[in-house]
Amino acid sequence: MSDRLPHEKGFHVSWDQIHRDARALAWRLDGKGPDDGAWRAVVAITRGGMAPAMIVSRELDIRVVDTISVKSYNHQDQTQPRVIKEPQASIMGPDGAGVLVVDDLVDTGKTLELVRKLYPKAHFATVYAKPEGRAMVDTYITEVSQDTWIFFPWDMALQYVEPYRGRD
Repeated sequence: MSDRLPHEKGFHVSWDQIHRDARALAWRLDGKGPDDGAWRAVVAITRGGMAPAMIVSRELDIRVVDTISVKSYNHQDQTQPRVIKEPQASIMGPDGAGVLVVDDLVDTGKTLELVRKLYPKAHFATVYAKPEGRAMVDTYITEVSQDTWIFFPWDMALQYVEPYRGRD
């Protein structure tokens, strides 16, 4: 076991990078929907899935967009996920068929497992995937190691960082 804290093996994602990767996700999903290749709606898993879902919906010209709010983290500690806001039932139908559910990252897969039980026929897409949760995702762009902490631009502020080897 490493003596590092979860955030010490960091993968920093800029706004430009998340935009490029979310566009790549959209391109991968283009024409893959069940209705002649089209998706009926995009549902973002809040909060992290909102930026990629907006970009995917724009790229694929999907106008019906909603959210599902699932809380599974308390700061950097993962807890049991629970739904605190569901998408409109008229969008999801009985099983989520034709709906694209988007999140920024799948980590252990517990969040997506919960949402998948609610909407088993939805298509689940994330920008980033870790090995433990990868099986919960139908489509993703980049895999990172399980012990990597991803720093998203909406969680960061610009500040000076000491070099890894220290200063002379």
